[in-house]
Amino acid sequence: MVDSRKIESRRGEPIWRDDTAELASAFKALGDPTRLRILAVLADASRCVCEIQEAVDVAGNLLSHHLKVLREAGLIEGERRGRWIDYRLIGGAVDRLRGALPPDAAMLGLDLTGCADACARGEGRA
Repeated sequence: MVDSRKIESRRGEPIWRDDTAELASAFKALGDPTRLRILAVLADASRCVCEIQEAVDVAGNLLSHHLKVLREAGLIEGERRGRWIDYRLIGGAVDRLRGALPPDAAMLGLDLTGCADACARGEGRA
């Protein structure tokens, strides 16, 4: 009997229909150029908010909004360090998105290699 709650990812791993809302939220979060730049900044190491702001060059209130969207999408996490918060990629988050894409998604020109490589090295894990 076929389980109607399950669909296959390109790697043959199941994606449960309940998970599709979470995946859609994460992809939606990637739909903003500023948030993509933030992920690029975090691809190789965790960063303090001040470093992210300098690299992305947005106002503090806008940066806070973008970081909140990325946190709520399950792509990044923060750890308080005194007055500052250090942000990092959540390990496996980018790979999970990549795995949900159809096989020919590479034709879209998406290159998330740096993000996935950082997670593979353990730099995106808590």
